[in-house]
Amino acid sequence: MSKNEAPKIYGLMAEFNTPGDLLRAAEKVRAEGYNRWDVFTPFPIHGMDKLMGLKNSLVGWVALAGGAFMFLNIAGLIWFANAFDYPLMVGGKPMFSAPMTFVPSYIMLIMGGALGALIGMLGINQLPRLHHPLLAKKRFALASRDKFIMVIGAEDEKFCATETKQLLESLGGANVDIVEEIA
Repeated sequence: MSKNEAPKIYGLMAEFNTPGDLLRAAEKVRAEGYNRWDVFTPFPIHGMDKLMGLKNSLVGWVALAGGAFMFLNIAGLIWFANAFDYPLMVGGKPMFSAPMTFVPSYIMLIMGGALGALIGMLGINQLPRLHHPLLAKKRFALASRDKFIMVIGAEDEKFCATETKQLLESLGGANVDIVEEIA
């Protein structure tokens, strides 16, 4: 970044002292129409995910798809190898039998599900991210101890640094501060 270039704003951060204060602020932020905001708390707050409009994660579906993919591929590989590629007639047994494929296919189902969960979690959470702009703020460390922090992202359509700051302060937010992107 050159000297003349202004740093890019990530969002605004505000501290709250109690979970109740944060819940009330979250209700009002949601009612104002903000969509790109998050909270950071030392423990889960009952009802916050519903208030934020969070839905179930897609990671479970990605894990299911990974497991099903591996199960069907291993069963298909065993079928292809035994029935077409290298058929061996042993004691009059059939060239392909579904029960004999179950154990290796099931093992690969577990492996595919685990791999799908890992890849899905990393992809959906946009990881690895080696540094987050909030980590540059010293007061953000209090979110793991005794403070409740709300961050409204600058990508939000309603975001205006002065108006959003006034809103957070009117809701009881303390130490309202601009969070800048690290280049």
